[in-house]
Amino acid sequence: MTASGPKADLHRYLQSARDALLWKLEGLSEYDIRRPLTPTGTNLLGMVKHVASVELGYLGDTFGRPSGEPLPWLEDGAELNADMWATADESREQMVGLYRRAWAHADATIDALALDTVGRVPWWPSDKNEVTLHHAVVRVIADTHRHAGHADVLRELMDGAVGMNKGNDSMPPADSEWWENYRSRLERVAREADRGSI
Repeated sequence: MTASGPKADLHRYLQSARDALLWKLEGLSEYDIRRPLTPTGTNLLGMVKHVASVELGYLGDTFGRPSGEPLPWLEDGAELNADMWATADESREQMVGLYRRAWAHADATIDALALDTVGRVPWWPSDKNEVTLHHAVVRVIADTHRHAGHADVLRELMDGAVGMNKGNDSMPPADSEWWENYRSRLERVAREADRGSI
């Protein structure tokens, strides 16, 4: 039985999203973890860089607990959207290491402070920047799960791998023929519905 209580519950959901996101990098080449797979450039390693930055901001700086990690992609004058992709000089090991250090720093904040502790988000307007730790943790959980979902779709497009985590792909047991027939059926239904809407 795992620990229960508000902090333990929040941490469990946050950690499951963290683990899922990193798992999507496993077994892929440097090219595959960096390549843009959507018109807006969404890529796996960039999402790791982004969520590390989010954790350090919301669960560090917001509560007067700066990590000391240099984040040049967030500084004034940084290139637009620089937190959503890793340069050729920013290795997988560096970005994953940064993310793991962000976890440790965020977890220390969660452990040290009460959930009703009020912080101030530095990049929000000063008249609307107060949040509780509870609010900040929920925000980070939502953002991380959102990006883990993006990563799941990107990984499926690359090599067909899907799932919530290593031990749970959360998919019905079926072979490739079943999935091909299933997808074809959905395509037919979509076309039928489209014709019926005219």
